[in-house]
Amino acid sequence: MPGRPLSRRAMLAGASTGFGLTAFAGLAAESNGRKPHFAPKIKSVIFCFMSGGVSHVDSFDPKPRLTRDAGKPMPMPVKPTMFNDVKGIMPSPWNFKNYGQAGMAVSELFPHIGGCADDLCLIRSMTSTANEHAQGNYIIHTGQPFLGFPNAGAWINYGLGSENQNLPGFVVLASGGVPLGGIGMYGSGFLPAEHQASLLYPEAPEALSNIKPKESDREQLRRLAFVGAVDKQYAARAGADPQVETAIRNYETAYRMQTAVPELMELKGETAATKQLYGMNSANPATAAYGKQCLLARRLVERGVRFIELTCLMRPADPGQSGNPWDQHTVLKEGHTEMALQVDQPIAGLIQDLKSRGLFDQTLIVWAGEFGRTPFAQGSNGRDHNPFGFSIWLAGGGVKRGFTYGATDEFGYYAVENKMTVYDLWATVLHLLGVDHERLTYRFSGRDYRLSDVHGRVVKDILA
Repeated sequence: MPGRPLSRRAMLAGASTGFGLTAFAGLAAESNGRKPHFAPKIKSVIFCFMSGGVSHVDSFDPKPRLTRDAGKPMPMPVKPTMFNDVKGIMPSPWNFKNYGQAGMAVSELFPHIGGCADDLCLIRSMTSTANEHAQGNYIIHTGQPFLGFPNAGAWINYGLGSENQNLPGFVVLASGGVPLGGIGMYGSGFLPAEHQASLLYPEAPEALSNIKPKESDREQLRRLAFVGAVDKQYAARAGADPQVETAIRNYETAYRMQTAVPELMELKGETAATKQLYGMNSANPATAAYGKQCLLARRLVERGVRFIELTCLMRPADPGQSGNPWDQHTVLKEGHTEMALQVDQPIAGLIQDLKSRGLFDQTLIVWAGEFGRTPFAQGSNGRDHNPFGFSIWLAGGGVKRGFTYGATDEFGYYAVENKMTVYDLWATVLHLLGVDHERLTYRFSGRDYRLSDVHGRVVKDILA
């Protein structure tokens, strides 16, 4: 069609006998890898998302003032909370211990992660603009509080591609289900659909539905050739069409995943010592299941997958919180104890295993929830949401180790030193991947969008 750009596949269709088996075989061997803007520090990101909002004042940001002023009203203005059931200042039920050469203070909730303190870059000044789970989940995943925008993993996959042609570049290990807000937070938004997450379910009989072929390889190739021919006819009429391009790429990836996914999920080659390191032999089923996710995350890193997200399992004692299991508006002590037991040993095992295999320096672990929790009580024994200052941590290549950045006030309510935003977080992660966050853009609806929006900055103070 005159005036329309000629796509790569349209050119192939016109220059040969069509898509067919030959073109398919050639395309299947292509590399999706794209060049970074500058030398990267890391190759992969593992996002340990603590859905529901971990209480920072009970985990990584101790505040003695809470014990000293227990039960008193807050001496500063209190902003509207999720339920506006504001009670007195609430001390932490847990003690803190100093770990590592830097003496990083970590709650007794996380003894295994505390043992890795010298590998952590702890940020105590994270902020969000959302006080509600669904919006908060979208903000930390996409930078925007609503549907329709690409996940950070989709942006990274779009910018760099996968190093493994047999696996997608963005994988979610979805044993814990989808956080509040829905599947859209794992989507590619306005980016080509090939960059959205592929969800794998490690506990299911088939980690990916219909991954086991029900026909021979030859029959599949014949069927794909037929689909390709139909796409060729459509492309000949419509010209270059990104949706057709994406559909063909998805066919290609799905075909190759039939071998790669079962091999990924097969853990017989992992030693008993490795499985024990991850807590997979734990008497607590949630610890064992999360340990399997962490082990699979390492295996995905080994196979060149760019972005992997892990999901927390719901608490059996509170199935109503399946999308946000860290959300303890009541019974904080019981709920946080149970959730910390689920993730503490597996994540520490992941750090240790990556280090022992020489993968730690090329991988970045991001540990974060969508917000923190209030220093004052909701009711008698819970905490409400607090987006004004909370803790996350990074570990791996390119960031300082045994290092603490930023601070909240003496009550742990507001970030008061080196305030950091979600845009800063992802701008920094992109920088470590060798991507200039201001140059990674996509034009949609008349403007250029980017993951860091117009606010993000690379936080150079945390870079090694």
